[in-house]
Amino acid sequence: MSRDGLTEQNQTTGESELISKRIQDADFQKTPEQQAAQDAAQLQGALSTSSPLPHAPEHFSKPQDAAAERVMEHIGAGQTRKASKKAVRRAQEAAASKAQPSRLQFTDEERATPELEKYIKKSDKAADRLDAARAALPPKKKSRLQFDKQETPPSFEGKRNPLSRPAQEAGIFVHNKIHSVEKDNSGVEGAHKSEEAAERMGKYGVRKVKEGYRSHKLKPYRKAAQAEKAAAKANANFYYHKALHDNPQLRSNPLSRFMQKQKIKREYAKAVRKGGAATAKKAAESTRKAAKKTAEETRKAALFVARHPVGVLIAIAALLLFIIIFAGLSSCSSMFSGAVNGVVGTSYTSEDSDLVAVENNYAAMENELQAEIDNIESTHPGYDEYRYDLDAIGHNPHELASYLTALLQSYTPQSAQAEIERIFDMQYTLTLTEEVEVRYRTETRTDSEGNSYTVEVPYNYYILNVKLETRPITSLAPELLNDEQLEMFRVYMETSGNKPLIFGGGSPDGSPSEDISGVQFVNGTRPGNTALVDLAKRQVGNVGGYPYWSWYGFNSRVEWCACFVSWCYNQAGASEPRFSGCQSQGVPWFQSRGQWGARDYENIAPGDAIFFDWDLDGSADHVGIVIGTDGSRIYTVEGNSGDACKIKSYALTYECIKGYGLMNWD
Repeated sequence: MSRDGLTEQNQTTGESELISKRIQDADFQKTPEQQAAQDAAQLQGALSTSSPLPHAPEHFSKPQDAAAERVMEHIGAGQTRKASKKAVRRAQEAAASKAQPSRLQFTDEERATPELEKYIKKSDKAADRLDAARAALPPKKKSRLQFDKQETPPSFEGKRNPLSRPAQEAGIFVHNKIHSVEKDNSGVEGAHKSEEAAERMGKYGVRKVKEGYRSHKLKPYRKAAQAEKAAAKANANFYYHKALHDNPQLRSNPLSRFMQKQKIKREYAKAVRKGGAATAKKAAESTRKAAKKTAEETRKAALFVARHPVGVLIAIAALLLFIIIFAGLSSCSSMFSGAVNGVVGTSYTSEDSDLVAVENNYAAMENELQAEIDNIESTHPGYDEYRYDLDAIGHNPHELASYLTALLQSYTPQSAQAEIERIFDMQYTLTLTEEVEVRYRTETRTDSEGNSYTVEVPYNYYILNVKLETRPITSLAPELLNDEQLEMFRVYMETSGNKPLIFGGGSPDGSPSEDISGVQFVNGTRPGNTALVDLAKRQVGNVGGYPYWSWYGFNSRVEWCACFVSWCYNQAGASEPRFSGCQSQGVPWFQSRGQWGARDYENIAPGDAIFFDWDLDGSADHVGIVIGTDGSRIYTVEGNSGDACKIKSYALTYECIKGYGLMNWD
């Protein structure tokens, strides 16, 4: 009994004869041609064995004929199936090798058309680049069939390294020893940290090398994908311009041209994904026909509009009216919420008390710097000369608040202290430089004979140069803030945080300047300065505050009421007080010198400073110069009253008068 069935063997001659009716199995280790030859040989043997001999009985030849016929049918069917599969496979490979979905086939008529020549060249170039990119792809590796095998657990017997365990123990011991020594020896700890850092850097480098290698390996595929996308775009562009060439009526309608171009691109991309260039070309042709049909419908619609212009206009007007009403009703709530969000988004987020406290802390640092400069000659004695080159000390309170809000959002004096110290050191740079000059003086001397003579004697002349450089906060903000924070800083500066008067910014009064002709002033016992008052009154009508804030040292407009008062005092010959903030600088200057009067102070003199608290929160918001009083009202000259210099008057009992800064003109 063999794998092919029951056989009969002649022991004398050694010949074997297949007596089983089972069809012989095919040998799958042989090629189809070898297997077919083997089957043909078996068939020939079967036919020669089963051919009826003159002396063979008839009942023996019929079964053999049937068996031979079944073998023949089996062999023929197998060969037919294999041949058909092989033919299909070869046809698919040939089709795949000849298919070029990126390259269009242009007719001679298309190539001869001047309007299409440029787009044909672009399509060919894109196809050439795609072919080159595909040719540069690495060849695919042949895969082999893997048959499941019974998994057996790995055996490590006989493969162990006898030194691995002792080595591990030694490594653990060394690391433990290093960790124990680290606590007592900073040098060992530093070395160990360096070792760990080196290991991390090594792992990082290996990972980056692998990533770079993978990126390099995938580069040809990326280039091929880009080239394929460019080829599809060039082909679709050709079909679009071909549609325009075939349908000139499309050129007159920009909207129609745009819609048809997008439609052709979509149809072409869809066709390429499904069936290659041939299908894409058919899709483009169908799209061209659709474009032509659409153009015809557009023309008919235009003719209809031309015949019924009034009705079309009425319909359009009704539609627009409906849209406007619907949009207005639906957007009321969104407009309101948008306005609220706009105000909130441009406002200082800190509490008013914190804003004023931080401003006062910064002004106190500026006052300390001014005091340091004022006392230079006493703190650095012994110099023959002191030379001063000083920029102005002062800042725009809104610049500081805008910067801190953009950087810290909500802040308190404690959370902002470190930042205001940092920006203060950047804003002000005080430099003291000693300089020695060799000078000569003439001395009279007497010689041994009693004759007098003069000589030039050299000596050292010591000079201390005091230089203060000031940078505005607006010039520091781009260096300290990122792009988003810098944008918010500029927004806060534009809106003054929606709190323009919180730092004593001026008066929102937009009424005109008052006429004081005919007013009978009642002078007190304190001497005033009428020249100063006349100077201040001559400034009435100034709008914008220039040159007062510029004189103070600001590069652009600030809330300038305090700058105006300081400028007037300086022009009258008084170097002090000099302040740009009412509450943070002006009020403390007068109070610290005992030159402060409350609202009910009676002995007011021309030239005194008057401070206002508009919101009655205890902080001065505005300042002006006193002209005088008639016994019931007080008259003032104010800068930044509605962004202008004006003459104003108030009742002596007006609750928004915070107090008076009393000037000594003796």
